[in-house]
Amino acid sequence: MTNELDIFVGNTTLIDEDVYRLWLDGYSVNDAVGLRVRSGILEQTGATAGVLQSDTMDHYRTFHMLERLLHTPPKLLHQLVFQIPPSRQALLIERYYAFDEAFVREVLGKKLSKGTKKDLDDISTKTGVTLKSCRRQFDNFKRVFKVVEEMRGSLAGNIQQHFLLSDRLARDYAAVVFFANNRFETGKKKLQYLTFGDLAFCAELMIQNWTPGAVDSQVDDMDVDLDKEFLQDLKELKVLVADKDLLDLHKSLVCTALRGKLSVFPEMEANFKNLSRGLVNIASKLTHTKDVRDLFVDLVEKFIEPCRSDRWPLNDVRLFLNQYSASVHSLDGFRHQALWDRYMVTLRSCLLRMYHD
Repeated sequence: MTNELDIFVGNTTLIDEDVYRLWLDGYSVNDAVGLRVRSGILEQTGATAGVLQSDTMDHYRTFHMLERLLHTPPKLLHQLVFQIPPSRQALLIERYYAFDEAFVREVLGKKLSKGTKKDLDDISTKTGVTLKSCRRQFDNFKRVFKVVEEMRGSLAGNIQQHFLLSDRLARDYAAVVFFANNRFETGKKKLQYLTFGDLAFCAELMIQNWTPGAVDSQVDDMDVDLDKEFLQDLKELKVLVADKDLLDLHKSLVCTALRGKLSVFPEMEANFKNLSRGLVNIASKLTHTKDVRDLFVDLVEKFIEPCRSDRWPLNDVRLFLNQYSASVHSLDGFRHQALWDRYMVTLRSCLLRMYHD
């Protein structure tokens, strides 16, 4: 009797998403095997512990070999050693560059240098993210920063082009690069309530409106640095609080428009000049590096904390900021409307995102 056996030979590299996640999370082979056993995989597949150990080790070897290519994602697409379908390539890249919010929140705004890397042990302990995963995420931030920091063109677009990330992840990396370059302070206790999403939202607005790229799409570093000429021009806004007549008229216009519409109208009317001085003074000091770094601290201290203290609901904050911004256009003695709008469009949206009532 003749037995027939069909054999199929293929060279497609198999990627187990669950094992890849364990490798990315920094687990050793033995720890990964233990976690896979606890997930019930032996019962589901009928495999032995020895086979599971070998399978895990085989996947880890593959991931280690792929890592060199993942550092420069276009190389993964064009290499011929590993036969990986395009959809799997995209998954490998996206997950390799994904990051933990708890981790990025600890390093956001810090210099991506050896000094910060030395702190990763403490960050790992604080966040519960394994040290190996912290190192991978930090090295990814540093690698992306070095590649795109001096490129012409859109920051998020350059990141997407050179690292083949999704639009959302590329924009998140753009925020990380922008914060690292400008060294915004985000670690103080009073800022801990802000999520990475809150700060990335503000970064995206600043990139759109406060960088050289907001007015010239052909300049170098167009999305990485703040526009120095714009920051210098912001000093012109000081007249809004230095000129008593303008300040009084601005207050009158805002109060007339909002009377009967705010639940905290008496508090707003009493505190208007302090709030206005706070917002305008922040603008006029942004020529100094330290004041740029302390932007978010100042926004919380000069506006958010006073409003919280008086129990402003978010909708009242929104109504006030909208009217506060718009009323400037009715001030006959003020000649810097376009500059004011460029400043306040970003600041208003950031404050509303940062205000958690």
